[in-house]
Amino acid sequence: MPFQKGQSGNPGGRPKILADVRELARAHAASAMNALVQIVEDKNAPAAARVAAANSLLDRGYGKSEAKLEANITSARVVRVPEPCASVEEWQAKYCPRSN
Repeated sequence: MPFQKGQSGNPGGRPKILADVRELARAHAASAMNALVQIVEDKNAPAAARVAAANSLLDRGYGKSEAKLEANITSARVVRVPEPCASVEEWQAKYCPRSN
């Protein structure tokens, strides 16, 4: 059911707890970034941890890279969608003749 013009679907706004969590996370952003840098620079850290930390730093510094999708479509199919039915019985009669 659509909302009336000018009516909000969420009149109370975002829950306060989300704002509190966001504020707390932002307060620790500098130490989190420093921890990521330490992991990247730690030659004894597992390679997977170093890669994950490096990706996190790059994502925050430059934004996430665009996902690109290439496709070589060589064929197409046409699918006929069945007409709606008023009841299960009508559907079965029309589209499942063996089940009667």
